[in-house]
Formats: sequence, structure tokens, C-alpha cells
Amino acid sequence: MIRVLLADDQSLVRAGFKALLDAQPDITVAGEAADGEEAVRAVRELRPDVVLMDIRMPLLDGLAATRRITEEPGLAGVKVVMLTTFELDEYVFEAIRSGASGFLVKDTEPDELLRAVRAVVDGDALLSPGVTRRLIAEFAARSKEPAAADALSGLTEREREVMALVGIGLSNEEIARRLVVSPLTAKTHVSRTMVKLGARDRAQLVVLAYESGLVRPGWLG
Repeated sequence: MIRVLLADDQSLVRAGFKALLDAQPDITVAGEAADGEEAVRAVRELRPDVVLMDIRMPLLDGLAATRRITEEPGLAGVKVVMLTTFELDEYVFEAIRSGASGFLVKDTEPDELLRAVRAVVDGDALLSPGVTRRLIAEFAARSKEPAAADALSGLTEREREVMALVGIGLSNEEIARRLVVSPLTAKTHVSRTMVKLGARDRAQLVVLAYESGLVRPGWLG
């Protein structure tokens, strides 16, 4: 059973998500929070698998709350998915850099929301289906200048290649087709790369791909 915490200051939004999620046989809403402070406390107490976290909330915004959660070693298994009203939210890429596993726009189709919750538990989530790869590049362009690529020195050439493809937004299936390997092999390469770089999940791998200079804004594959 996938346990989800809903963190949003709008009770109507929480009620809608709760009705959808609780109707699924493999998902349950473990708790709710109306602000960032409450969300952090609830995560510490309930240890959910996934937090659906609104970016803009009172007392402590979703960005700061996410940072607190992802920086706490004991909460390493908790995945945070940011919720935003607009795809072009200026905080989206910063949220990913802060440790969020991805983000969704609030008007995402129900089936896509369910798919995202299940995917993020498997470590496969990245960004809202409604967000284009060009948007990833746009936010990457606003991030800091690429750091030295020394951090990638422990990767094989194939792992660098796979990381670059993850960085431009390709799924495991798309990577497999591009490299003419099986999806399982592609997934294995992605997993090994994350382990070597200490990335929490696929979203963090994208950030590292940009920050190391392995991928540059505008490379859309």
C-alpha cells in the first residue's frame, strides 16, 4: 500500500485528491497538512511514501518544507512531489534542486496523477506529463553555471551517455530504443548512475546532468 500525505492550504484541493487516491486499491491517504510546518511534522510522524506538496503555503512554503524533509537523513525514503497551479512556476526547478522528486500541475488528469504517485515510489518519476522538455531546459538555464565535471569521473562512458539522455527528459523505454538495449538494461544503467552519484532519484540525476555541464539548456534530444 502506497501511503500519501497531502500538503495544501486549500481544503477543497485536499478533499479532491483524497477522494481520488483513497478510491485506489493500492493507495491510501495517510494524513493531511494545511501549511509547511504542519507538513514537516506530519512527515516525521507518519513517514509516508509520497508527499504531494503545494509550493505556496502559509507559515512555511512548500519549497522550504521540502528542503527540510529531504535534508533529514531519517526521511530519506520519503518522496516529495510539488504541486503548482501553473507549469511556468518560477520555483519549479529550484524545487527539484531542493530534493523534490518532480512536480505536477494541479489540473493534471486523474489518471496521470495516479500514474505519477505510483511511478515516484518506483524512483521513475520526473516531471509532470504536461511540462515539456523545453521547460526543463528553461529552468536549467536559470540555474547556476555548470560545475566542473570531476563529479562524473567515476562513471563509465555508457553511464555518462545514459545520464545525458535522462537529462534531456527521456524515459527508460526511450533510452532503451536510442541505445538499442532492453528497457531493463537501461533501467539498470540509470540505477547504477544514481548510486554512484548519490542521487535521491531520477529528478536529482537531471539536476546533476545540467550542473555538471553534461547536458546544456536547449539540448532536447
